[in-house]
Amino acid sequence: RFKPVLNLLFMLLSKFFEKLVKTMSVTIPVNVDTPYDVVIGRNLSKEILQQVLRENTTKLLIVCAPHVSNYALECASQLEGLGYEVSTQILPDGEESKTIEVMASLWDCAGRVRLGRADAVIAIGGGASTDVGGFLAASWLRGIDFIAVPTTLLGMVDASVGGKTGINTPVGKNLVGAFHSPRRVVVDLDRLETLNHDDYRAGLGEVVKCGFISDPAILSIVEANPEPIYDPRSEEIAELIERSIAVKARVVSADLHENGPREFLNYGHTLAHAIEKIENFHYRHGEAVAIGCVFAAHLAQRRGMLSEAEVQRHIEDFSALGLPTFYEGASIDALLEVMLSDKKVRAGVLRFVLLDGVNHPVTVKVNPQEVIDCALSMGMRQ
Repeated sequence: RFKPVLNLLFMLLSKFFEKLVKTMSVTIPVNVDTPYDVVIGRNLSKEILQQVLRENTTKLLIVCAPHVSNYALECASQLEGLGYEVSTQILPDGEESKTIEVMASLWDCAGRVRLGRADAVIAIGGGASTDVGGFLAASWLRGIDFIAVPTTLLGMVDASVGGKTGINTPVGKNLVGAFHSPRRVVVDLDRLETLNHDDYRAGLGEVVKCGFISDPAILSIVEANPEPIYDPRSEEIAELIERSIAVKARVVSADLHENGPREFLNYGHTLAHAIEKIENFHYRHGEAVAIGCVFAAHLAQRRGMLSEAEVQRHIEDFSALGLPTFYEGASIDALLEVMLSDKKVRAGVLRFVLLDGVNHPVTVKVNPQEVIDCALSMGMRQ
């Protein structure tokens, strides 16, 4: 006769622990000059934003991507309920927001609402939104507080962590900006369920990159079974995000201003940025990074740094997640011209991050002819 009671008790306990797991969070510290935490979890309370604001903060300026405007307005409403004056600005979509014209309009807005030194900017959206919001905070009154709320997979594992902020110019990507660490990065995994398939897939490019430069467990998860990775509620994607953020946090903590090992995070990016620029940013960043990593692997193989099997592993791991591994657009000559404007160029010398074996990144000087020869051997056009 106690069986129904026990069954009910078991059901209640199951629901309690299910809810507990869903609301648990993981905190990853970033130990830079001004330390901050990356909080990762599901169903995160909006009060997590208030916890790191200064006691004398009175005004907040929220900048957000168009696709999360409702979520941003919900955050604004709750923060207003806590006593703050909140203004919300909806940015153009993606890379279109990273222009001097958009920045000028945001500076005008900050002036109109009289955003003060104790106040803060909250950026909600993908990597472009956190880049713009962070640069706004860095440049307004020579630097005010900033909170990043990435809502895309790419924003979670890459752009929002590390304090890099900036905008694009006609010459290249992210050439105008500042290092400006946030007060906190809030990664709510529930936001992944709002992403379309292409944006979700593109974010995985940076995840796999982290596996090749630092954490082999990431590659093992991808190679074991890529299917559950596309479920935004799965344990696999939660672990991949946590591991990728941990990789970036470790590197940034050791080298905030990219004077040394932080450059390793640019694995695949020299070609990737050139593809993005020449394609007018119609290529998603993570897609371009996948192509760039495979190209860098071929370049390393030609130098005897990677084996043919390790190059093939690059191709298979990115392909397993539906990411491209070869570029068929502009000529290598046109791409090379863009690459020579990359911010990793020193005294006119092209530099690539290559792997001297998986998980052993190094930065090397590369002759332009070497890039051309590698591209032609892969079947790219000159």
